[in-house]
Amino acid sequence: MGKQDNCRAAVSLSVATWNASLPAGYRLYLPKEWAEDFTRRKETEVPKTVWEPGQQPLSAKPRGRTGRPPRLLRRSNQHQPVSVKQLAMSLPSTAFTEVTWREAGERKLRSRFAAVRVRAAHRDYEKAEPHAEEWLLIEWPRGEAEPTKYWVSTLPPTTKLKALTKMAKQRWIIERDYEELKQELGLGHFEGRNWRGFHHHATLCIAAYGFLVAERTRFSPSARAGHLGFVASGPAADFHPRGSPGPS
Repeated sequence: MGKQDNCRAAVSLSVATWNASLPAGYRLYLPKEWAEDFTRRKETEVPKTVWEPGQQPLSAKPRGRTGRPPRLLRRSNQHQPVSVKQLAMSLPSTAFTEVTWREAGERKLRSRFAAVRVRAAHRDYEKAEPHAEEWLLIEWPRGEAEPTKYWVSTLPPTTKLKALTKMAKQRWIIERDYEELKQELGLGHFEGRNWRGFHHHATLCIAAYGFLVAERTRFSPSARAGHLGFVASGPAADFHPRGSPGPS
């Protein structure tokens, strides 16, 4: 697990609407010294590359005269996947479009984006069929020497660039909710060094937050201002509080 300060970070999968989010999966995060250690990354099979648009692994070798027919996909010295950065840098400037995804106060949040259809290359040489095509969304702000962010998405091929961008930038709601998880429910207060304990702590915090999110969505904003309108059922006809005189 490495040093204790590296055990406080995790990566999660969240489900989100335009107003709220909730982590659905939570696992310990790969620390920086691991992310930059290519030997460790290779040993632990951390994926790094994709096939360019229109490309995929080579088909299986032709069947020989004897034996079972080959079925696994192949690569060659001349036919290899590329990193997402290499792909992004190879795109023409016309591939990038300025998109505004939301307003924050008096200013509009905008940047340049490009979206291309790619196939993940991770261990596809162990498969008989290539990975399905998906979106690779690239952000390259004006004035930057290279792209700054990348996303992959399984949204339909007909999805427009602005919709892809808006969905990717929806992360701000997740980040906002994580602050509340940490500050109000103690998600960031775990100080142990045990893998199981770390995930138990996270599970309980997320369950509590899920309850709060569900309660909030039950009522309109005006109802939450102090007029919740709870309806309490009356006591059963034969109910008598403990210590009270019995029925006459």
